[in-house]
Amino acid sequence: MKLNTIVWKELWLRKSQLVSALLAITLGIAVIVGIQSVSIVSEKAIKVKLDNLGANIMVLPQAASVDDYYSADIDAPTFPEEYVERLATSTLPGVDNLSPKLTRRIKINDVPVILTGILPANELAAKPIWQSAGLVGEGLNAACDPNNNANIDYGYKDDKLQRKAVDSLAANEILLGSDAARRLNLKESDSLFIEGQSFMVARVLPETGTIDDSRIFAHLHTVQGLLGIKGQVSTIEVMGCCSAISDGLLGKMRNILPDTRITTINQIVSTQIETNNLMSKISMIFLVIIVLVGAITIGNFMWANVEERRREIGILITIGAKKLSIYYLFLIKSIMLGFVGGVTGYILGTISAMVLGPQLAGLTITPVPIYLVFSILVSVVIALLGSILPVQHAARLDPAMIMQEI
Repeated sequence: MKLNTIVWKELWLRKSQLVSALLAITLGIAVIVGIQSVSIVSEKAIKVKLDNLGANIMVLPQAASVDDYYSADIDAPTFPEEYVERLATSTLPGVDNLSPKLTRRIKINDVPVILTGILPANELAAKPIWQSAGLVGEGLNAACDPNNNANIDYGYKDDKLQRKAVDSLAANEILLGSDAARRLNLKESDSLFIEGQSFMVARVLPETGTIDDSRIFAHLHTVQGLLGIKGQVSTIEVMGCCSAISDGLLGKMRNILPDTRITTINQIVSTQIETNNLMSKISMIFLVIIVLVGAITIGNFMWANVEERRREIGILITIGAKKLSIYYLFLIKSIMLGFVGGVTGYILGTISAMVLGPQLAGLTITPVPIYLVFSILVSVVIALLGSILPVQHAARLDPAMIMQEI
């Protein structure tokens, strides 16, 4: 009878022990696969969503206040527009779009409004509400998303969230916030005088519920001329990749522009980083626990198996079986247990993630094939680690003493 046949028959005859050993590996691997499947999709979804939202880093003068991120550019001190070129030529990874602005509070017909100068080709119309105004041009590719995966559905669907730039804005055109249009009693194609210069309302923007509703957007260089602040900007908005931000992008930008104040949407970025780090730590903790518990469980199973089969081992050694054959007899069983446990654990973990992901995290989970390979490798290693001592014990049994026990 071949050794492989002996292994198969032994496994089949001891089903209860086999099930208990498999269960320890399977459940452990399932937990790891489930957590990692949700974690990887969650990380990608947050990165894509943050990138789609557009600018998430703001470069301001040192003296600027950042009490309110979304209005920090209003009436802020200025710095040279040339800083945009410094960042653009720095080749920093994760900096995908630079949008300089110059913003001042002004009055038009005694109505207070906020005049904001923008560069059309650089200004992100990432706010969902802007998409319906027909302002956007072609989409922008991000360095952190070289395959342009911004439209992948990770569990949420919002066709308006696209990484796009304002298509065009002539020197005599303005974009009017909804609140500013209402207070100035203006509509599209109307004329408006700002600082003695005539402008045409190209678009009235839909209501956003933000400070943008009170803004008048005009071409940056036109606004610089109107305000007599040529070559100066009050802020540079940057679309930074979430992963790059977590890797110290802000510090690198500060090295390039040391006399500026660089801030980001801390709550969003910090939450993403903390969530991803927490999931990674949990996965590592579970992995360590699974390795220890799984190895101990397999070790107990194999040790009991060796004790039960002392007579068989003694007979095999007596008729000339080498130690290598004894090692093979038990280790091949460990590898088989590890392989089956890895496959079933991967399947169970993936199914659990696919079922619970949409319900608990609002994410659509898809199978990650590479995790199958990792599951099998980890489970086989666990089985082999747990089998080392029992197998060595089996190979060192004295056949003469075993024969005396028969």
